[in-house]
Amino acid sequence: MTKYTRKINYHETDKMGITHHSNYIKFMEEARVQYLEEIGMPFEEVERKGIGSPVVGLDIDYKTPTEFADILEIEVKVLGYNGLKLEIGYVMKNKKTGALCVTAHSRHCFLKDGKLYNFKRAADPYDELMQKALEEDTK
Repeated sequence: MTKYTRKINYHETDKMGITHHSNYIKFMEEARVQYLEEIGMPFEEVERKGIGSPVVGLDIDYKTPTEFADILEIEVKVLGYNGLKLEIGYVMKNKKTGALCVTAHSRHCFLKDGKLYNFKRAADPYDELMQKALEEDTK
């Protein structure tokens, strides 16, 4: 599990002064990209190899709102992985207050040349990295 820290910008708030709900999806992506880099799977390197990882599902539960200048601490971990599909979990907390703000998970598949790509079946070195991340994160 890794943590990503993110300060809420003014332009990310709505007329009521709270972070607009759609921004949390962007925060998840930022945290996921950092996580992948930390485990040795930089997103730009994966994409250079022609591998994409589209979001195929997303679940978000909003608990406590955040406001301008709040700092979110986002815990990221692999919930599931089988070579073809990846599920990432997110827990977002207000760093100052400790309040739970959002719990979420995103589901992804892998594509190469417009077709489903299975890291395990292809004996891709990234498979080992993802297997290790899953093992570490589900302890």
